[in-house]
Amino acid sequence: MEFENLVCVREGGVLTVSMNRPEKLNALSPALLRDLGAAARLIADDASIRAAVLTGNGRGFCAGADLTDPSARPDPGQTLGNYVAARLRQYFNAALLSWANLPVPTVVAVNGIAAGAGASLALVGDITLAARSAKFAILFAPKLGLVPDMGATHFLPARIGVARARHLALTGESIDAERAERIGLIAEVVDDGQLAARAQSLAAQLADGPTQAFIAVRNLMNGGGARALEQQVDLEATAQSRLADTADFAEGLTAFREKRAARFVGR
Repeated sequence: MEFENLVCVREGGVLTVSMNRPEKLNALSPALLRDLGAAARLIADDASIRAAVLTGNGRGFCAGADLTDPSARPDPGQTLGNYVAARLRQYFNAALLSWANLPVPTVVAVNGIAAGAGASLALVGDITLAARSAKFAILFAPKLGLVPDMGATHFLPARIGVARARHLALTGESIDAERAERIGLIAEVVDDGQLAARAQSLAAQLADGPTQAFIAVRNLMNGGGARALEQQVDLEATAQSRLADTADFAEGLTAFREKRAARFVGR
């Protein structure tokens, strides 16, 4: 897997995808977003990849959209608003959704700054880790007069509640990794030098597990708090019906009865 703006490294069933525009703090250009979408499609099409890690090379995870891109201008007769919306749908949203809907569990490892759309991308993982030096900033409204995008208005309130989400979005306040962990924005903080190893270890653990069940957990928890209890328990029953017919459940049940570690295969 070779990309102009990504470095991909395979280790066992885990593929680590590193954004590789360090001179731009991995700012999101159309080319980088296309590469992210292509990498996600490759992961989805390769049944031997059972977990993914997304991170950034250099001093930062992602500084958000690349506002210095010289090609970023409307066509003749096109309003700036129409251009921005079209660009979001074509590049940013497409890349985000391809990662949000991966059929394997995803760990995001945040190194350095995650700002604007970079913060949105940091929250796409099933589990988000951050180095102790990492910082998060939702800068759209106070700095640019725009709303948070690339899924931020979905991810933020779901993770930290509406009150905190509005505060971060309206003030653009930068928060460090330890505070991000305290308020539930991320799952775990690790020392800078341990980030890559911890992300790989966690992804390897997920890759060895019943990945179909992990994706079902993701799907049930996405929006679960907004559903009526009756609807949610019915969706749980539907998921259990499908999962109980998998080879992984049969193996898990047998391993439990035989008092041994289960050997899951993702089917």
